[in-house]
Amino acid sequence: MGNKELLSKVDHTNLNPCATWEEIKATVDEGIELGCASVCIMPYYVKRAAEYANGRIPIGAAVGFPRGDYTTKSKVFEAEQAIEDGALEVDMVVNLCEVKSGNYEKVLEDIKQVRRVCPGILKVIVETSELTEDEKVRLCDVVAKSGAEFIKTSTGFSKSGAVVEDVKLFRKCLPDGVKIKASGGITTRKAAEEFVRAGADRIGTKFTREFIK
Repeated sequence: MGNKELLSKVDHTNLNPCATWEEIKATVDEGIELGCASVCIMPYYVKRAAEYANGRIPIGAAVGFPRGDYTTKSKVFEAEQAIEDGALEVDMVVNLCEVKSGNYEKVLEDIKQVRRVCPGILKVIVETSELTEDEKVRLCDVVAKSGAEFIKTSTGFSKSGAVVEDVKLFRKCLPDGVKIKASGGITTRKAAEEFVRAGADRIGTKFTREFIK
């Protein structure tokens, strides 16, 4: 896989809660330079980042991040604000409290309410390291029913990140129309290529420059 093809699958990421504007601007510059799919940042910086990017790269926002244990109303408001500020993609964290309680209808409704206000791409972060295999399978069905474009492995803030076997499981369980984003702990080109071969359509990482041969 060539550099251009691989880098076009990357969401270049800076979710550091202590990031300065200069650091976010550098992330945007690097994402543009490398030809990434998007830049993924916290909502606070979306407006400035979108104005700075000026259409040169899509800006994505993390919503309900990093734990997902926020009310649906708060997630919807956060998504609406990010979109108003210029976000074209939203990465929302699933409600793990309800997943662990087995309340999948509430999980589905949480996602659908955010989907309703997102005209662009919606990715649902399920935090695979916290899930049983049955929960992973059930969430594939939930995300498919929600209308979201992507299921995403991890926030990068959990005890472990993306695992190739989880991406393979997702690809087996998901309909063709739902894509997969692998994120969390992907630091090398070799790892990124392995995730793509397993079925990932996007890679979330801050180590994008390491992917260049």
